[in-house]
Amino acid sequence: MTSKVRKVALAGLAAASALALLAGCGQAPSSSSTTKAASKFLPCMVSDNGGFNDHSFNQLGYEGLVETAKSLGTNYKTAESKTASDYAPNINSMIDQNCNLIITVGFNLADGTKKAAAANTDTDFAIIDDNSIVAANVKPIIFDTAQAAFLGGYAAASFSKTGVVGTFGGMQIPTVTIFMDGFVDGVKYYNEQKKKDVKVVGWNVDSQKGSFTGGFDANDTAKQVAQGIIDQNADVIMPVGGPIYQSAAQAIDEANTSGKSISMIGVDADVYNTDKTVRSILLTSVMKGIKPSTSAVIKQSAAGKFSNTPYVGTLKNNGVGLAPFHDFASKVNSSLGSEIDKIKAGIIDGSIKVTSPASPKS
Repeated sequence: MTSKVRKVALAGLAAASALALLAGCGQAPSSSSTTKAASKFLPCMVSDNGGFNDHSFNQLGYEGLVETAKSLGTNYKTAESKTASDYAPNINSMIDQNCNLIITVGFNLADGTKKAAAANTDTDFAIIDDNSIVAANVKPIIFDTAQAAFLGGYAAASFSKTGVVGTFGGMQIPTVTIFMDGFVDGVKYYNEQKKKDVKVVGWNVDSQKGSFTGGFDANDTAKQVAQGIIDQNADVIMPVGGPIYQSAAQAIDEANTSGKSISMIGVDADVYNTDKTVRSILLTSVMKGIKPSTSAVIKQSAAGKFSNTPYVGTLKNNGVGLAPFHDFASKVNSSLGSEIDKIKAGIIDGSIKVTSPASPKS
């Protein structure tokens, strides 16, 4: 426990119920009670340039922050980044406001987080989607999304009528390509099991090359990349990179208006719940447990039990998963749900191997 946290937490530790450490592939700690001093604890968050209304991982982290602060009876502070140049100043603004825990959202904030943590060792830090920082006061929150994306790829291949599915990313970074790797391998597994030949466009696992927009903004570039996937006859598309799915949805809607039948797979959140505007085209979503993991880390820090041991979300600990088919439940193959459950069990028990060059090491 850092000295700053010790000052606010020691007075109430006797009244706290034990919180299990959020470590490795273990379950998140219990949220049954907190310390008396929790109301003096100040958790804070800095978004990446997707913003807190991205209907994706920034929003999920923000919701975890707000709900947990409320449950602790404490305040919280946030800084929303508009561009990459905002990252370091926003982190420093949280330090200047005496935050006890600063959570940074996204791989791109790693440099700023590392520098701030080194200069402020009395402050706890956590970073979502990055495992590059090794420091006593920095906890990585990372996810083996290849496992859940494998299920998404299998579902996409099963649902496709054209025999072509696609994926594209925002930036070619590990937290994006891990989704794409799992997706492609899930399609490959479907082909092996069903003796089919569903093709994937937009990403090649072997060469680690594919289609990217160059950022995470919903813009014309993202729409054009999505259109390029559509033009290759893909009828299920998984955009990976926060708001870029909104541009993909525009391209899909326009294609469907002209006679095609294309669906989309969301990422990070269950997009069916976070963005009602895309429900009509959403087959499912590949999810990260960002909200509960964020909440658990805040509670740890507030209770003086902060640890720099990485949290790795997996299918086994429900840190990643595949969302329900929602409005598509009656449209998918009637056996698909049970097939997905069987594959999930196989991944958990190790009989089905899912790996990616970007997979986190637990």
